[in-house]
This record gives sequence, C-alpha cells and structure tokens, in this order.
Amino acid sequence: MSFSDRVVLWLHIAAAIFTIGPGTAAIMSTPRYIRKRNTVVVGYLYRITRIYAVGSLLTLIFGLIITQLLDDFSKPWISVSITLFIVAAVLLVLIMRDQRKALHALAAAEAPAGGTVRSEDPDDGTEEDKAAAGGDQPPATAADDPKIAAVERGRIASMSGVTALIWLVILVLMVWNGN
Repeated sequence: MSFSDRVVLWLHIAAAIFTIGPGTAAIMSTPRYIRKRNTVVVGYLYRITRIYAVGSLLTLIFGLIITQLLDDFSKPWISVSITLFIVAAVLLVLIMRDQRKALHALAAAEAPAGGTVRSEDPDDGTEEDKAAAGGDQPPATAADDPKIAAVERGRIASMSGVTALIWLVILVLMVWNGN
C-alpha cells in the first residue's frame, strides 16, 4: 500500500469517526428531547443531524476512492457495505424529515392559542371570564397534550436504532475484511 493509499484510508477512517459517531449520537438523543418538549434542543439536534449527514458522505467518498485505488470493487463485502451505507443515508433523510415535523409540532404547541397572551395575574378579568375559562383551573392547551409529535418520536427512535446497527455492521465488515 503506497503512501497516498494510506492517506486516503486515514481520511476515510477520520471521516467515519468524526461524522458518523456524532451524527448517530444526535439522532439517538432527539426522541428524549421531543418527549421533554424542548424545542431549542430539538432544533439544535436537527441542525447537527443535517450537518453530519452531509459530512458522512465524505466517508462514502473516501471509501470509494480507496476501493478504486486498491482495485477492491469485486469483493462482495465492499458491495454490501456500499449498499448498507446507501440504506443508512436514506434512513437519515427520513429521520431529518421526522425531526423537522416534530420541531414544527412542538413550536405550534408552544405558540399561544389565537395569538393572544393570557395575563398571569389571577385577579385580572371579570368573574364571567373566569367562569367561562372553567373556574380556577387554567384552560387546557396543546402543550399539555402528551401525544405531541409522538409518531415522529417513535419513528426517529426506531430508525436511529436501525441506522446505528447498519453503521455497526459496516464497521464489522471493514475490520473483519480489512487488509
């Protein structure tokens, strides 16, 4: 293996470590913060997922380059690894779609109903307003609904587990069959 082959191999390994690892951590953390209804963190995790998903393509690019340099395209484990990578990339796109939907649902639930803000002072308003609002209990809001983004949260959790498993299978193939 020449020096340039080794450089490309190290770039491939570095791209895998520095893009796939943090990206996987971000997608696996997202369901927890959706459940906690933390819009700021979910938005941050969505942004991280997008950045690292695009960055993970460097892993594929350097992997294809090193495979071409070593003339290893005929090996079946290379084809399996490339196919699994593409499946994981498609899952990442679906995860980002669900993260975006969950973020919009959480933001909509945080927005005050009708665009008006209720006064925090319990002595504000007339007795009729208090009776119409249900007595001493505050009105139920969309933010109190436990099912906000539950479907997206479940899909993100399941697809992130499958994606992490795919990355692990690719890693095992690379280590087991590496020269």
